Amino acid sequence: MTVSYSAGNLQELYDFYEDHLKRVLLPFWLRSTDEEDGGYFNCYDNTGATLVSTDKYTWSQGRFVWMYAKLASMTTGTFSREERSRFLELAGQGARFLMNHCLLENGNCTFVMDKKGNPKRNAPGDRYDSSIFADCFVIAGLSKYAAESGDAASLEFARTLYGSVMERFRSGDYQMAPYPTPEESLPAVDADQAGTGRLEHLRDNMKMFLHEITNHFMREDGVLNEMLAADNSRVDSLLGRYCNPGHTIEDMWFVIHAARKLGLDAYIPKALRTTKKMVELGWDSEYGGLLLFVDQDGGQPHGDLSGIEHTAMAGQIRQNWDNKLWWPHSEALYTTLLGYRLTRDDDFLRDYNRLHDYTFRTFPNPDESVGEWIQIRKRGGEPIDKVVALPVKDPYHIIRNVIYIIELLHGMRGAEK
Repeated sequence: MTVSYSAGNLQELYDFYEDHLKRVLLPFWLRSTDEEDGGYFNCYDNTGATLVSTDKYTWSQGRFVWMYAKLASMTTGTFSREERSRFLELAGQGARFLMNHCLLENGNCTFVMDKKGNPKRNAPGDRYDSSIFADCFVIAGLSKYAAESGDAASLEFARTLYGSVMERFRSGDYQMAPYPTPEESLPAVDADQAGTGRLEHLRDNMKMFLHEITNHFMREDGVLNEMLAADNSRVDSLLGRYCNPGHTIEDMWFVIHAARKLGLDAYIPKALRTTKKMVELGWDSEYGGLLLFVDQDGGQPHGDLSGIEHTAMAGQIRQNWDNKLWWPHSEALYTTLLGYRLTRDDDFLRDYNRLHDYTFRTFPNPDESVGEWIQIRKRGGEPIDKVVALPVKDPYHIIRNVIYIIELLHGMRGAEK
């Protein structure tokens, strides 16, 4: 049974999310630690019943470390001190696995490793360091672990890797698997602004990226395009016109969190406006739920394909635009509830409730003994047995957003007392 939000049932909703985290989501992943070689397993089939590979994608390993460190940090009373201590231990073993194995000789992260941590190519002909996103998730995971544990080695590793990422970002010498960005759209970064991992530079970079997102990628009507030309102009092509509602909605809570941390509250209304707009554009009025990709004016993505017809991203947009994925719905649950908490705007409450109802009747595995969620479905809700970007089953989005929702509801309960 699912529980929508309404006045008077805040405790019931809080209990629902706590129960879902503790009884359904976590048991699946707690069994997935590699006690022999370190790190975590997550190359499961879509049902979660079968481990199909012991390969370890660096991207996901960093996410696991962040997830367990975040669980260890929870102060809502959801977990006992002993449970939180165990989560920190799990984060620590993953952090050590990454620090021991993820770096190549050039200082970049390998995209995928075998069970023992040896680098592998994701596909024949690929570079080992085929995605800078892998580096970013290592930084996120080790930083969070360092914050919760006080481990100096993890913090220094994350700082050094952050400096490397910013240098590559500044020079344009990086790749973005699994969906490479066309060369003419790779973003340019002002060399004077992109600094190291020290606090003042982190703050400056956060401000820079807030400015980039809200002043270049966002339109005045709230639409956010995923891809611009390198000079920040808009492109009337399929890649220039399409929107990813779930990705954008996720980015908006990033913007809100960053703006609040920096004391730059002027960015928050822009993020909330875009959240509303992307839920509106992405919502499937026929079947419910969020479409994976839409045109900037709504409906099926379209636009000029000249020179991009054979790219991975164009193929993904054309073939899978009306799929329903687990992670956009997880992100949208938190962002719309956060929007309501900040504004008490009933539009956010309406969006949250319809997302909640759709999500929990669509994605959780009907066999609760398996746990976790089925990650991809057809437009009408039927499950599809195929991979989504990487051949992994990833706990990150669901558990991250359920944690944030529990913390948000915990604060709302306190405010009502």
